[in-house]
Amino acid sequence: MKMIRRGRNVLTATLITSLVAVTACSNNPESSPNPSASTAAAETQSSDTMKLLEVSTVREGDPYLKFDVGENFDNNSVYAAYEKDAGVKITNQWVAADTNQYKEKLKIAIASNEIPDLMMVDATQLQQLIEADMIMDLTSVYDKYATPETKKFMKMDGGTQMKSASIGGKLMAIPRTSNPYYSQFLYVRTDWLKKLNLPEPKTMQDLMTIAEAFKTKDPGGTGRAYGLALNKDLKEDGVTGLIGFMNGYHAYLDSNSDSSHWMDDGTGKLVMGYVQPQMKEALKALQDMFKKGLIDPEFAVKDTQKESELIFGNNIGLVYGAEWVPAHLATGAIKDGKQVQEWGVYPLPSVDNQPAKAQIGIGVDRYYVVSKKAKNPEAVIRLLNQWIVVDNNQTEDNKVYEFGKDRVEKKNNYWLLNPLRVGSLSNDNGEVLPKAIATKDASLAKTKDQKTRYERAMKFVNGDTSMWWEYLISGPKGAYSLIPDMKKNNQFEQTKFYGAPTPTMVEKNAILEKKRDEVFFKIIMNQVPVDEFDKFVADWKRLGGDQMTKEVNDWYAKSK
Repeated sequence: MKMIRRGRNVLTATLITSLVAVTACSNNPESSPNPSASTAAAETQSSDTMKLLEVSTVREGDPYLKFDVGENFDNNSVYAAYEKDAGVKITNQWVAADTNQYKEKLKIAIASNEIPDLMMVDATQLQQLIEADMIMDLTSVYDKYATPETKKFMKMDGGTQMKSASIGGKLMAIPRTSNPYYSQFLYVRTDWLKKLNLPEPKTMQDLMTIAEAFKTKDPGGTGRAYGLALNKDLKEDGVTGLIGFMNGYHAYLDSNSDSSHWMDDGTGKLVMGYVQPQMKEALKALQDMFKKGLIDPEFAVKDTQKESELIFGNNIGLVYGAEWVPAHLATGAIKDGKQVQEWGVYPLPSVDNQPAKAQIGIGVDRYYVVSKKAKNPEAVIRLLNQWIVVDNNQTEDNKVYEFGKDRVEKKNNYWLLNPLRVGSLSNDNGEVLPKAIATKDASLAKTKDQKTRYERAMKFVNGDTSMWWEYLISGPKGAYSLIPDMKKNNQFEQTKFYGAPTPTMVEKNAILEKKRDEVFFKIIMNQVPVDEFDKFVADWKRLGGDQMTKEVNDWYAKSK
Protein backbone atom coordinates (compact mmCIF):
# COMPACT_ATOMS: atom_id res chain seq x y z
CA MET A 1 0.00 0.00 0.00
CA LYS A 2 2.97 2.26 0.21
CA MET A 3 5.28 3.64 -2.34
CA ILE A 4 8.84 4.75 -2.56
CA ARG A 5 8.90 7.32 -5.31
CA ARG A 6 11.30 6.61 -8.08
CA GLY A 7 13.21 9.65 -9.11
CA ARG A 8 11.61 13.06 -8.67
CA ASN A 9 7.99 12.20 -9.36
CA VAL A 10 5.80 15.00 -8.04
CA LEU A 11 2.16 14.30 -7.30
CA THR A 12 -0.48 16.93 -6.72
CA ALA A 13 -1.47 17.80 -3.20
CA THR A 14 -5.10 16.87 -3.58
CA LEU A 15 -6.73 14.34 -1.35
CA ILE A 16 -6.79 11.65 -3.99
CA THR A 17 -3.18 11.95 -5.06
CA SER A 18 -2.02 12.26 -1.50
CA LEU A 19 -3.53 8.83 -1.03
CA VAL A 20 -1.91 7.71 -4.25
CA ALA A 21 1.49 8.75 -3.09
CA VAL A 22 1.07 6.06 -0.48
CA THR A 23 0.15 3.36 -2.90
CA ALA A 24 0.84 3.80 -6.50
CA CYS A 25 4.46 4.28 -7.40
CA SER A 26 6.94 1.56 -7.87
CA ASN A 27 10.11 0.86 -5.99
CA ASN A 28 7.89 0.17 -3.12
CA PRO A 29 7.75 -2.79 -0.88
CA GLU A 30 4.88 -4.83 -2.23
CA SER A 31 3.81 -7.73 -0.13
CA SER A 32 4.86 -11.25 -0.93
CA PRO A 33 4.06 -14.53 0.80
CA ASN A 34 6.26 -14.99 3.84
CA PRO A 35 6.25 -16.92 7.09
CA SER A 36 4.15 -15.46 9.87
CA ALA A 37 5.22 -12.29 11.57
CA SER A 38 5.65 -14.13 14.85
CA THR A 39 8.00 -16.65 13.23
CA ALA A 40 10.12 -13.93 11.64
CA ALA A 41 10.20 -11.92 14.84
CA ALA A 42 11.30 -14.96 16.78
CA GLU A 43 14.11 -15.52 14.29
CA THR A 44 15.23 -11.91 14.79
CA GLN A 45 15.30 -12.28 18.55
CA SER A 46 17.09 -15.63 18.46
CA SER A 47 19.95 -14.12 16.42
CA ASP A 48 20.25 -10.99 18.55
CA THR A 49 20.12 -10.25 22.27
CA MET A 50 17.57 -7.42 21.82
CA LYS A 51 19.62 -5.13 24.05
CA LEU A 52 18.51 -1.59 23.27
CA LEU A 53 20.84 -0.11 20.65
CA GLU A 54 20.98 3.45 19.36
CA VAL A 55 21.46 4.37 15.71
CA SER A 56 21.65 7.87 14.21
CA THR A 57 20.39 8.75 10.76
CA VAL A 58 19.43 11.68 8.53
CA ARG A 59 15.99 12.21 7.02
CA GLU A 60 14.36 13.79 4.01
CA GLY A 61 11.12 15.72 4.44
CA ASP A 62 8.13 15.02 2.20
CA PRO A 63 5.08 17.22 1.47
CA TYR A 64 2.74 14.24 1.82
CA LEU A 65 3.94 13.21 5.27
CA LYS A 66 1.44 14.60 7.78
CA PHE A 67 2.24 14.03 11.45
CA ASP A 68 -0.31 13.05 14.06
CA VAL A 69 -0.91 15.64 16.76
CA GLY A 70 2.05 15.86 19.09
CA GLU A 71 4.41 13.95 16.83
CA ASN A 72 7.31 14.98 14.60
CA PHE A 73 10.43 13.49 12.99
CA ASP A 74 12.17 13.14 16.33
CA ASN A 75 9.24 11.88 18.38
CA ASN A 76 6.74 9.64 16.63
CA SER A 77 4.94 6.32 16.90
CA VAL A 78 7.02 4.64 14.18
CA TYR A 79 10.32 5.31 15.95
CA ALA A 80 8.68 4.20 19.21
CA ALA A 81 7.59 0.94 17.56
CA TYR A 82 11.14 0.16 16.42
CA GLU A 83 12.40 0.81 19.94
CA LYS A 84 9.76 -1.51 21.41
CA ASP A 85 9.76 -4.28 18.79
CA ALA A 86 13.32 -4.29 17.46
CA GLY A 87 15.27 -2.79 20.34
CA VAL A 88 16.56 0.11 18.23
CA LYS A 89 16.39 3.73 19.33
CA ILE A 90 16.51 5.97 16.24
CA THR A 91 17.86 9.51 16.48
CA ASN A 92 18.08 12.10 13.72
CA GLN A 93 21.34 13.92 13.11
CA TRP A 94 19.39 16.31 10.91
CA VAL A 95 16.18 16.51 8.87
CA ALA A 96 16.12 18.14 5.43
CA ALA A 97 13.06 20.06 4.28
CA ASP A 98 12.89 18.33 0.90
CA THR A 99 14.81 16.25 -1.65
CA ASN A 100 16.98 19.08 -2.91
CA GLN A 101 18.00 20.17 0.58
CA TYR A 102 18.71 16.54 1.50
CA LYS A 103 21.13 16.27 -1.41
CA GLU A 104 22.93 19.46 -0.44
CA LYS A 105 23.17 18.62 3.25
CA LEU A 106 24.38 15.13 2.37
CA LYS A 107 27.17 16.54 0.21
CA ILE A 108 28.32 18.71 3.12
CA ALA A 109 28.13 15.81 5.56
CA ILE A 110 30.22 13.58 3.31
CA ALA A 111 32.77 16.31 2.57
CA SER A 112 33.24 17.02 6.28
CA ASN A 113 33.14 13.35 7.31
CA GLU A 114 30.23 14.10 9.64
CA ILE A 115 27.94 11.31 8.56
CA PRO A 116 25.41 9.49 10.76
CA ASP A 117 25.44 5.78 11.55
CA LEU A 118 22.90 5.12 8.77
CA MET A 119 22.05 7.11 5.66
CA MET A 120 20.63 6.70 2.17
CA VAL A 121 22.88 7.55 -0.80
CA ASP A 122 22.97 7.11 -4.57
CA ALA A 123 25.39 4.87 -6.45
CA THR A 124 27.95 7.60 -7.07
CA GLN A 125 27.99 8.63 -3.42
CA LEU A 126 28.34 4.98 -2.44
CA GLN A 127 31.50 4.73 -4.53
CA GLN A 128 32.84 7.99 -3.12
CA LEU A 129 32.29 6.80 0.45
CA ILE A 130 34.02 3.50 -0.30
CA GLU A 131 37.03 5.29 -1.79
CA ALA A 132 37.16 7.63 1.21
CA ASP A 133 37.04 4.61 3.56
CA MET A 134 34.10 6.17 5.44
CA ILE A 135 31.63 3.28 5.46
CA MET A 136 31.61 -0.19 6.92
CA ASP A 137 31.97 -3.55 5.24
CA LEU A 138 28.65 -5.12 6.28
CA THR A 139 29.45 -8.68 5.19
CA SER A 140 29.95 -10.20 8.63
CA VAL A 141 27.31 -8.18 10.47
CA TYR A 142 24.74 -9.02 7.80
CA ASP A 143 25.66 -12.71 7.84
CA LYS A 144 25.37 -12.81 11.63
CA TYR A 145 22.27 -10.70 12.30
CA ALA A 146 20.08 -10.90 9.18
CA THR A 147 17.33 -13.47 9.67
CA PRO A 148 16.89 -16.36 7.24
CA GLU A 149 13.76 -14.62 5.99
CA THR A 150 15.67 -11.41 5.34
CA LYS A 151 18.41 -13.24 3.46
CA LYS A 152 15.83 -15.03 1.33
CA PHE A 153 13.90 -11.83 0.64
CA MET A 154 16.97 -9.86 -0.40
CA LYS A 155 17.91 -12.43 -3.06
CA MET A 156 14.51 -12.98 -4.64
CA ASP A 157 15.87 -11.67 -7.94
CA GLY A 158 18.69 -14.21 -7.96
CA GLY A 159 21.14 -11.94 -6.19
CA THR A 160 21.80 -9.18 -8.74
CA GLN A 161 20.51 -6.38 -6.54
CA MET A 162 22.68 -7.46 -3.60
CA LYS A 163 25.67 -7.80 -5.96
CA SER A 164 25.19 -4.17 -6.96
CA ALA A 165 26.00 -3.23 -3.36
CA SER A 166 29.07 -5.46 -3.19
CA ILE A 167 32.63 -4.51 -4.07
CA GLY A 168 35.27 -7.21 -4.30
CA GLY A 169 33.01 -9.65 -2.51
CA LYS A 170 32.37 -7.21 0.36
CA LEU A 171 28.83 -6.05 1.11
CA MET A 172 29.25 -2.28 1.37
CA ALA A 173 25.58 -1.28 1.56
CA ILE A 174 22.00 -2.52 1.76
CA PRO A 175 20.33 -1.88 -1.63
CA ARG A 176 16.90 -0.24 -1.64
CA THR A 177 15.36 -3.07 -3.59
CA SER A 178 12.23 -3.15 -5.74
CA ASN A 179 10.57 -5.01 -8.57
CA PRO A 180 12.64 -4.04 -11.66
CA TYR A 181 9.69 -4.33 -14.06
CA TYR A 182 8.83 -0.67 -13.67
CA SER A 183 7.50 -0.09 -17.14
CA GLN A 184 6.55 2.97 -19.13
CA PHE A 185 3.11 3.13 -20.77
CA LEU A 186 1.20 5.49 -23.03
CA TYR A 187 -1.91 7.14 -21.58
CA VAL A 188 -4.51 8.61 -23.94
CA ARG A 189 -7.78 10.51 -23.52
CA THR A 190 -10.13 7.83 -24.84
CA ASP A 191 -13.14 10.18 -24.71
CA TRP A 192 -11.31 12.35 -27.22
CA LEU A 193 -10.51 9.35 -29.41
CA LYS A 194 -14.23 8.59 -29.56
CA LYS A 195 -15.16 12.22 -30.15
CA LEU A 196 -12.76 12.49 -33.09
CA ASN A 197 -13.36 8.93 -34.35
CA LEU A 198 -9.67 8.01 -33.98
CA PRO A 199 -8.27 4.47 -33.56
CA GLU A 200 -6.42 3.39 -30.43
CA PRO A 201 -2.64 3.82 -30.81
CA LYS A 202 -0.74 0.74 -31.96
CA THR A 203 2.14 2.37 -33.86
CA MET A 204 4.16 5.56 -33.57
CA GLN A 205 2.40 6.82 -36.68
CA ASP A 206 -0.91 6.33 -34.87
CA LEU A 207 0.45 8.42 -32.01
CA MET A 208 1.48 11.21 -34.40
CA THR A 209 -1.97 11.18 -36.02
CA ILE A 210 -3.64 11.40 -32.62
CA ALA A 211 -1.31 14.17 -31.44
CA GLU A 212 -2.03 16.26 -34.54
CA ALA A 213 -5.78 15.73 -34.18
CA PHE A 214 -5.71 16.69 -30.50
CA LYS A 215 -3.77 19.84 -31.44
CA THR A 216 -5.72 20.98 -34.50
CA LYS A 217 -9.23 19.92 -33.49
CA ASP A 218 -8.92 20.92 -29.83
CA PRO A 219 -11.39 18.37 -28.40
CA GLY A 220 -11.00 19.95 -24.95
CA GLY A 221 -12.27 23.26 -26.30
CA THR A 222 -9.65 25.33 -24.53
CA GLY A 223 -8.22 27.22 -27.49
CA ARG A 224 -4.75 26.17 -26.37
CA ALA A 225 -4.28 22.52 -27.30
CA TYR A 226 -1.11 20.44 -27.66
CA GLY A 227 -0.38 16.86 -28.59
CA LEU A 228 2.03 15.40 -26.04
CA ALA A 229 2.89 16.34 -22.45
CA LEU A 230 6.60 16.75 -21.64
CA ASN A 231 8.53 18.37 -18.79
CA LYS A 232 12.04 19.77 -18.30
CA ASP A 233 13.57 16.60 -16.83
CA LEU A 234 14.87 14.31 -19.58
CA LYS A 235 15.29 11.48 -17.06
CA GLU A 236 11.75 11.68 -15.69
CA ASP A 237 10.25 8.19 -15.50
CA GLY A 238 7.14 8.99 -13.49
CA VAL A 239 4.81 11.15 -15.58
CA THR A 240 5.26 13.67 -18.46
CA GLY A 241 8.67 12.21 -19.27
CA LEU A 242 10.40 11.35 -22.56
CA ILE A 243 11.63 7.85 -21.78
CA GLY A 244 8.60 5.95 -23.07
CA PHE A 245 8.62 7.97 -26.29
CA MET A 246 12.33 7.25 -26.81
CA ASN A 247 11.74 3.53 -26.23
CA GLY A 248 9.27 3.59 -29.12
CA TYR A 249 12.26 4.39 -31.34
CA HIS A 250 14.39 1.67 -29.65
CA ALA A 251 16.36 4.45 -27.99
CA TYR A 252 17.29 4.30 -24.32
CA LEU A 253 17.84 7.24 -22.01
CA ASP A 254 18.94 7.21 -18.39
CA SER A 255 16.08 7.40 -15.90
CA ASN A 256 15.68 8.84 -12.42
CA SER A 257 15.03 5.35 -11.07
CA ASP A 258 18.23 3.78 -12.35
CA SER A 259 21.48 5.29 -13.52
CA SER A 260 23.12 4.90 -16.94
CA HIS A 261 21.44 2.52 -19.35
CA TRP A 262 24.04 0.23 -20.94
CA MET A 263 23.02 -2.18 -23.70
CA ASP A 264 24.59 -5.00 -25.68
CA ASP A 265 25.69 -3.82 -29.13
CA GLY A 266 25.15 -7.29 -30.62
CA THR A 267 28.78 -8.33 -30.35
CA GLY A 268 28.87 -8.93 -26.62
CA LYS A 269 30.13 -5.44 -25.83
CA LEU A 270 28.24 -2.83 -23.81
CA VAL A 271 27.49 0.62 -25.16
CA MET A 272 25.78 3.66 -23.66
CA GLY A 273 22.13 3.88 -24.70
CA TYR A 274 21.77 7.59 -25.26
CA VAL A 275 24.60 7.93 -27.82
CA GLN A 276 23.26 5.31 -30.25
CA PRO A 277 21.87 6.23 -33.72
CA GLN A 278 18.30 5.41 -32.64
CA MET A 279 18.40 8.37 -30.29
CA LYS A 280 18.99 10.75 -33.20
CA GLU A 281 15.86 9.42 -34.90
CA ALA A 282 13.80 9.94 -31.73
CA LEU A 283 15.12 13.49 -31.34
CA LYS A 284 14.26 14.28 -34.94
CA ALA A 285 10.69 13.08 -34.36
CA LEU A 286 10.39 15.30 -31.29
CA GLN A 287 11.81 18.26 -33.19
CA ASP A 288 9.22 17.75 -35.92
CA MET A 289 6.46 17.63 -33.29
CA PHE A 290 7.76 20.81 -31.69
CA LYS A 291 7.83 22.64 -35.05
CA LYS A 292 4.20 21.61 -35.61
CA GLY A 293 3.15 22.95 -32.22
CA LEU A 294 2.34 19.51 -30.86
CA ILE A 295 4.49 20.11 -27.77
CA ASP A 296 4.02 22.86 -25.20
CA PRO A 297 6.63 25.49 -26.22
CA GLU A 298 7.34 26.16 -22.53
CA PHE A 299 7.91 22.52 -21.55
CA ALA A 300 11.66 23.04 -21.02
CA VAL A 301 11.03 25.33 -18.04
CA LYS A 302 8.18 23.36 -16.47
CA ASP A 303 8.39 20.60 -13.90
CA THR A 304 5.95 17.70 -13.82
CA GLN A 305 3.39 19.54 -11.73
CA LYS A 306 3.36 22.66 -13.88
CA GLU A 307 3.09 20.70 -17.12
CA SER A 308 0.35 18.55 -15.61
CA GLU A 309 -1.86 21.61 -15.25
CA LEU A 310 -2.32 21.41 -19.02
CA ILE A 311 -3.44 17.78 -18.68
CA PHE A 312 -5.84 18.52 -15.84
CA GLY A 313 -7.18 21.53 -17.77
CA ASN A 314 -8.08 19.61 -20.97
CA ASN A 315 -5.22 21.04 -23.05
CA ILE A 316 -3.29 17.77 -23.54
CA GLY A 317 -4.51 14.20 -23.97
CA LEU A 318 -1.32 12.17 -24.47
CA VAL A 319 1.24 11.42 -21.77
CA TYR A 320 3.88 8.77 -21.09
CA GLY A 321 4.54 7.42 -17.63
CA ALA A 322 4.63 4.64 -15.07
CA GLU A 323 1.87 2.28 -13.96
CA TRP A 324 0.76 4.68 -11.20
CA VAL A 325 0.06 7.59 -13.58
CA PRO A 326 -3.76 7.17 -13.29
CA ALA A 327 -3.38 8.29 -9.67
CA HIS A 328 -1.85 11.52 -10.94
CA LEU A 329 -4.44 11.93 -13.69
CA ALA A 330 -7.24 11.66 -11.13
CA THR A 331 -6.78 15.33 -10.24
CA GLY A 332 -8.26 16.32 -13.59
CA ALA A 333 -10.37 13.24 -14.27
CA ILE A 334 -12.52 13.36 -11.13
CA LYS A 335 -14.32 16.56 -10.20
CA ASP A 336 -16.93 16.86 -7.45
CA GLY A 337 -17.39 13.11 -7.35
CA LYS A 338 -17.92 12.79 -11.10
CA GLN A 339 -15.63 11.43 -13.80
CA VAL A 340 -15.06 14.20 -16.33
CA GLN A 341 -12.11 12.71 -18.26
CA GLU A 342 -11.72 9.20 -19.69
CA TRP A 343 -8.25 7.72 -20.09
CA GLY A 344 -6.90 4.48 -21.50
CA VAL A 345 -3.50 2.86 -21.00
CA TYR A 346 -1.56 1.21 -23.84
CA PRO A 347 1.76 -0.57 -24.46
CA LEU A 348 4.49 1.58 -25.98
CA PRO A 349 3.84 2.08 -29.71
CA SER A 350 6.77 1.29 -32.00
CA VAL A 351 8.19 3.19 -34.97
CA ASP A 352 8.65 -0.01 -37.00
CA ASN A 353 7.61 -3.68 -37.12
CA GLN A 354 9.72 -4.53 -34.07
CA PRO A 355 7.89 -4.26 -30.73
CA ALA A 356 9.00 -1.40 -28.53
CA LYS A 357 10.87 -2.52 -25.42
CA ALA A 358 10.38 -0.65 -22.18
CA GLN A 359 13.74 0.07 -20.58
CA ILE A 360 14.24 -1.12 -17.03
CA GLY A 361 17.06 -1.12 -14.53
CA ILE A 362 17.83 -3.76 -11.94
CA GLY A 363 15.36 -2.31 -9.45
CA VAL A 364 17.80 -0.46 -7.18
CA ASP A 365 17.89 3.32 -7.09
CA ARG A 366 19.48 4.05 -3.70
CA TYR A 367 21.64 2.38 -1.06
CA TYR A 368 21.72 2.40 2.74
CA VAL A 369 25.25 2.71 4.11
CA VAL A 370 26.66 2.43 7.63
CA SER A 371 29.40 4.71 8.90
CA LYS A 372 32.69 3.11 9.83
CA LYS A 373 32.33 4.98 13.14
CA ALA A 374 28.98 3.35 13.97
CA LYS A 375 29.09 1.65 17.36
CA ASN A 376 26.08 -0.59 16.73
CA PRO A 377 25.99 -1.68 13.07
CA GLU A 378 23.83 -4.67 14.03
CA ALA A 379 21.07 -2.16 14.85
CA VAL A 380 20.78 -1.40 11.13
CA ILE A 381 20.23 -5.08 10.36
CA ARG A 382 17.58 -5.19 13.09
CA LEU A 383 15.79 -2.34 11.31
CA LEU A 384 16.01 -4.26 8.04
CA ASN A 385 14.68 -7.45 9.63
CA GLN A 386 11.81 -5.60 11.26
CA TRP A 387 10.79 -3.75 8.10
CA ILE A 388 10.63 -6.98 6.10
CA VAL A 389 8.52 -8.58 8.83
CA VAL A 390 5.96 -5.80 9.14
CA ASP A 391 5.73 -4.91 5.47
CA ASN A 392 5.15 -8.47 4.34
CA ASN A 393 3.20 -9.85 7.28
CA GLN A 394 0.83 -7.09 8.29
CA THR A 395 -1.09 -7.55 11.51
CA GLU A 396 -3.48 -5.22 13.28
CA ASP A 397 -0.77 -4.39 15.80
CA ASN A 398 2.06 -3.63 13.38
CA LYS A 399 -0.07 -1.34 11.19
CA VAL A 400 1.54 1.39 13.30
CA TYR A 401 4.54 1.24 10.93
CA GLU A 402 2.27 2.20 8.05
CA PHE A 403 -0.45 4.42 9.48
CA GLY A 404 0.77 5.70 12.85
CA LYS A 405 -0.54 5.20 16.36
CA ASP A 406 -4.23 4.87 15.46
CA ARG A 407 -3.39 2.19 12.83
CA VAL A 408 -5.98 3.62 10.44
CA GLU A 409 -5.29 4.81 6.90
CA LYS A 410 -5.79 8.56 6.79
CA LYS A 411 -3.69 9.57 3.82
CA ASN A 412 -0.79 10.80 5.92
CA ASN A 413 2.06 8.69 4.47
CA TYR A 414 3.36 7.63 7.87
CA TRP A 415 5.28 4.78 6.23
CA LEU A 416 7.82 7.41 5.13
CA LEU A 417 9.06 7.54 8.72
CA ASN A 418 10.57 4.07 8.44
CA PRO A 419 14.30 4.86 8.11
CA LEU A 420 15.19 1.79 6.03
CA ARG A 421 12.78 0.42 3.44
CA VAL A 422 13.23 -2.34 0.89
CA GLY A 423 10.65 -3.58 -1.58
CA SER A 424 9.59 -6.88 -3.03
CA LEU A 425 11.83 -7.87 -5.92
CA SER A 426 8.96 -9.44 -7.85
CA ASN A 427 5.19 -9.59 -7.91
CA ASP A 428 2.38 -11.15 -9.94
CA ASN A 429 -0.07 -8.25 -9.76
CA GLY A 430 -0.53 -8.31 -13.53
CA GLU A 431 -1.59 -11.94 -13.49
CA VAL A 432 -3.76 -11.74 -10.38
CA LEU A 433 -5.49 -8.37 -10.07
CA PRO A 434 -7.17 -7.99 -13.50
CA LYS A 435 -8.71 -11.45 -13.18
CA ALA A 436 -9.75 -10.96 -9.56
CA ILE A 437 -11.42 -7.64 -10.35
CA ALA A 438 -13.11 -8.89 -13.52
CA THR A 439 -14.54 -11.94 -11.75
CA LYS A 440 -15.10 -10.17 -8.42
CA ASP A 441 -13.19 -13.00 -6.74
CA ALA A 442 -11.48 -11.57 -3.66
CA SER A 443 -9.88 -14.92 -2.86
CA LEU A 444 -7.45 -14.52 -5.78
CA ALA A 445 -5.72 -11.57 -4.09
CA LYS A 446 -3.05 -13.04 -1.82
CA THR A 447 -0.60 -10.30 -0.83
CA LYS A 448 -1.28 -7.22 1.25
CA ASP A 449 -0.80 -5.01 -1.79
CA GLN A 450 -3.16 -7.09 -3.92
CA LYS A 451 -5.88 -7.12 -1.29
CA THR A 452 -5.69 -3.36 -0.86
CA ARG A 453 -5.79 -2.72 -4.60
CA TYR A 454 -8.64 -5.18 -5.12
CA GLU A 455 -10.73 -3.49 -2.44
CA ARG A 456 -10.15 -0.07 -3.98
CA ALA A 457 -10.91 -1.18 -7.52
CA MET A 458 -14.13 -2.86 -6.37
CA LYS A 459 -15.21 0.40 -4.75
CA PHE A 460 -15.02 1.96 -8.21
CA VAL A 461 -16.92 -0.96 -9.73
CA ASN A 462 -19.60 -0.37 -7.12
CA GLY A 463 -19.92 3.33 -7.91
CA ASP A 464 -17.19 5.14 -5.96
CA THR A 465 -15.64 7.34 -8.66
CA SER A 466 -12.85 8.48 -6.33
CA MET A 467 -11.26 5.05 -6.86
CA TRP A 468 -11.24 5.36 -10.65
CA TRP A 469 -7.47 5.60 -10.68
CA GLU A 470 -7.00 2.22 -9.01
CA TYR A 471 -9.26 0.55 -11.56
CA LEU A 472 -7.09 1.97 -14.38
CA ILE A 473 -4.00 0.64 -12.64
CA SER A 474 -5.24 -2.79 -11.55
CA GLY A 475 -8.40 -3.55 -13.54
CA PRO A 476 -8.93 -5.79 -16.60
CA LYS A 477 -7.65 -3.08 -18.97
CA GLY A 478 -5.32 -1.42 -16.51
CA ALA A 479 -1.58 -0.87 -16.59
CA TYR A 480 -0.79 -4.03 -14.61
CA SER A 481 -2.77 -6.14 -17.10
CA LEU A 482 -0.25 -5.29 -19.86
CA ILE A 483 2.85 -6.51 -18.04
CA PRO A 484 2.40 -10.31 -18.38
CA ASP A 485 2.33 -10.14 -22.18
CA MET A 486 5.27 -7.73 -22.17
CA LYS A 487 7.28 -10.26 -20.17
CA LYS A 488 6.12 -13.11 -22.38
CA ASN A 489 7.04 -11.24 -25.56
CA ASN A 490 10.42 -10.05 -24.27
CA GLN A 491 9.38 -6.39 -24.35
CA PHE A 492 11.72 -5.21 -21.62
CA GLU A 493 15.23 -3.86 -22.21
CA GLN A 494 17.19 -4.24 -18.98
CA THR A 495 20.45 -2.43 -18.43
CA LYS A 496 23.41 -4.78 -18.52
CA PHE A 497 25.52 -2.76 -16.10
CA TYR A 498 24.86 -2.90 -12.37
CA GLY A 499 28.31 -2.45 -10.91
CA ALA A 500 29.61 0.43 -8.84
CA PRO A 501 30.20 3.67 -10.77
CA THR A 502 33.55 3.45 -12.52
CA PRO A 503 36.26 6.07 -11.83
CA THR A 504 35.43 7.93 -15.03
CA MET A 505 31.72 7.86 -14.22
CA VAL A 506 32.38 9.45 -10.86
CA GLU A 507 34.59 12.11 -12.43
CA LYS A 508 32.87 12.79 -15.75
CA ASN A 509 29.28 11.54 -15.77
CA ALA A 510 27.65 14.69 -14.37
CA ILE A 511 29.48 16.84 -16.93
CA LEU A 512 28.55 14.54 -19.82
CA GLU A 513 24.91 14.40 -18.79
CA LYS A 514 24.71 18.17 -18.49
CA LYS A 515 26.10 18.53 -22.01
CA ARG A 516 23.68 15.87 -23.25
CA ASP A 517 20.69 17.67 -21.77
CA GLU A 518 21.72 20.99 -23.31
CA VAL A 519 22.14 19.50 -26.78
CA PHE A 520 18.99 17.37 -26.64
CA PHE A 521 16.82 20.29 -25.55
CA LYS A 522 18.24 22.51 -28.29
CA ILE A 523 17.52 19.83 -30.88
CA ILE A 524 13.96 19.22 -29.66
CA MET A 525 13.22 22.95 -29.56
CA ASN A 526 14.63 23.41 -33.09
CA GLN A 527 17.41 25.70 -31.93
CA VAL A 528 20.07 23.57 -33.63
CA PRO A 529 19.84 20.99 -36.46
CA VAL A 530 19.43 17.31 -35.64
CA ASP A 531 22.98 16.66 -36.91
CA GLU A 532 24.21 18.39 -33.76
CA PHE A 533 23.64 14.98 -32.18
CA ASP A 534 26.59 13.56 -34.13
CA LYS A 535 28.88 16.29 -32.84
CA PHE A 536 27.66 15.61 -29.30
CA VAL A 537 28.45 11.91 -29.63
CA ALA A 538 31.98 12.71 -30.82
CA ASP A 539 32.45 15.11 -27.89
CA TRP A 540 31.01 12.55 -25.48
CA LYS A 541 33.51 9.95 -26.59
CA ARG A 542 36.43 12.38 -26.40
CA LEU A 543 35.51 13.87 -23.03
CA GLY A 544 35.34 10.57 -21.18
CA GLY A 545 32.73 8.40 -22.87
CA ASP A 546 35.26 6.08 -24.52
CA GLN A 547 37.15 5.58 -21.27
CA MET A 548 33.91 5.01 -19.37
CA THR A 549 32.85 2.43 -21.96
CA LYS A 550 36.17 0.62 -21.56
CA GLU A 551 35.75 0.51 -17.78
CA VAL A 552 32.20 -0.78 -18.07
CA ASN A 553 33.28 -3.54 -20.45
CA ASP A 554 36.16 -4.50 -18.17
CA TRP A 555 33.57 -4.95 -15.41
CA TYR A 556 31.23 -6.84 -17.78
CA ALA A 557 33.94 -9.31 -18.79
CA LYS A 558 34.59 -10.14 -15.13
CA SER A 559 30.92 -10.36 -14.12
CA LYS A 560 29.75 -12.84 -16.75
